[in-house]
Amino acid sequence: QVQLVESGGGLVQAGGSLRLSCAASGSIFSINTMGWYRQAPGKQRELVATITSGGSTNYADSVKGRFTISRDNAKNTVYLQMNSLKPEDTVVYYCHARALVAGIPYNYWGQGTQVTVSS
Repeated sequence: QVQLVESGGGLVQAGGSLRLSCAASGSIFSINTMGWYRQAPGKQRELVATITSGGSTNYADSVKGRFTISRDNAKNTVYLQMNSLKPEDTVVYYCHARALVAGIPYNYWGQGTQVTVSS
């Protein structure tokens, strides 16, 4: 089992910045990829950014150049630095961890953190 605890959401003006953090605990040795997803009411959860244990990153086109994902393996924490925030970034952000146990993938989610960008 893996537990994910997010922090760092809040209210910011358009053009501002926020940093989200996600601390993992439990069977962290099994985690390979961590990332952030977001979900607006009535819509599907969508990928924001992911990072592998080796440091390879992937971003949604809508956040490229504005958001940066990073990972501190010593602290078992993944970060999402969000710059140049836009009102359309206003949604709930979820931390995600993908673990492999005996070759079987498991997906874990945090509780979500609200980001609100005012115009």
